[in-house]
Amino acid sequence: MFCNQCEQTAHGTGCVMSPGVCGKNEDVQSLQETLLYGLKGMASYAHHARRLGKFDESVSAFIEEALFATVTNVNFDMESLFEMVLECGRQNLRAMELLDQGHVERYGAPSPTEVREGTQAGPGILITGHDMLDLEILLKQCEGTDIKVYTHGEMLPAHMYPKLREHPNLVGHYGGAWQKQKSEFDAFSGPVLATTNCVLIPRPSYADRLFSTRCTAVPNGKRITNDDFSEVIAKAKSCPPLPQANGKKSTVGFHHDVILGIADTIVQAVKEGKIRRFFVIGGCDGAEPGRNYFSEYAQATPPDTFILTLGCGKYRIREHDYGQLLGLPRLLDMGQCNNAYGAIKVAVALSQAFNCSVNDLPLTLVISWFEQKAVAVLLTLLYLGVKGITIGPKPPGFITPNVFQILQEKYDLRLTSDDPVQDLALAMGA
Repeated sequence: MFCNQCEQTAHGTGCVMSPGVCGKNEDVQSLQETLLYGLKGMASYAHHARRLGKFDESVSAFIEEALFATVTNVNFDMESLFEMVLECGRQNLRAMELLDQGHVERYGAPSPTEVREGTQAGPGILITGHDMLDLEILLKQCEGTDIKVYTHGEMLPAHMYPKLREHPNLVGHYGGAWQKQKSEFDAFSGPVLATTNCVLIPRPSYADRLFSTRCTAVPNGKRITNDDFSEVIAKAKSCPPLPQANGKKSTVGFHHDVILGIADTIVQAVKEGKIRRFFVIGGCDGAEPGRNYFSEYAQATPPDTFILTLGCGKYRIREHDYGQLLGLPRLLDMGQCNNAYGAIKVAVALSQAFNCSVNDLPLTLVISWFEQKAVAVLLTLLYLGVKGITIGPKPPGFITPNVFQILQEKYDLRLTSDDPVQDLALAMGA
């Protein structure tokens, strides 16, 4: 581990100063790294929101202050660092709220919609990442052509916004979570436009077809910094046309406004025993073993429960038929990780409707863990005092056992076990 206090390798492995001199403490280091990862995630949300014209100076000011707090020899105090970690959660809630507002104001009130998956015959462009503004600009530049635009991965929720899904060049969705993109991009004969994080270094077979925007970049890829996608469009015209490959249809678009629009029905159904529990299952997906836990957990949920999902972690659970409840799909797709605010909004609104705390709701959060946005969302949940969250499949590598113990004691933070069915049984009995 690198010592952030004296800027040398960790003590005992070559540090030129003793712990008493620089104040090195692995738990302090852990909280600083937690704060840094949370800031990275929050900055992602704030950046997307700013591109849509939404920003809050207090968010930017906190990012500056919190980064300063991690500078060498500024803060050695566990208590004040923990306060700053929770403040990161509070500020992230605001950043996510701004992003949600930006999407709705620009692209219209979201609504459930059926999305066609697979490809249609003819030239096509695949767009991946999280930036809806890039999609909007691409669609505008494709107007009047026969080029079909397909969303990939975290772009799937674009279809829930009427001003995007009604565009004639947006025809459907192709592919799954980020870790499968090498095989999926290889099989897609047209160009790929990567707008944000979760892009992998390309295989040589499609490197000349991979484009990225602004700070998103990979070796051998073409980076576009001026919103001019003419080169992407030209590449689509020159590539072999896509085949007709009909896939399934899926329903997305259960934005928090949609769910809260039927809040009275939901509350009454809970009181009448028609809904026994809500599960939030999703988050960031990854390729390491153990993530089948989330698939098995979701499939074992009882028929009188709802599953709210979002983030690329939903690709672990969306292939299964969960049936319906109250005339709605039991699996409610709320969007991408940029829509995490929605799940929080629903939980808070339901707690108000039931006149109880979020922790007293029949609600279980089972979150797949991977990257910095997940850290930011977790810090927001901790700031809100949410307890009993289950994360996995592994604990965050930057959190020391002592810091994790504090989180367990304060918030009953849990790790997934090797038995999802047993974990589910415990949740249902809670």
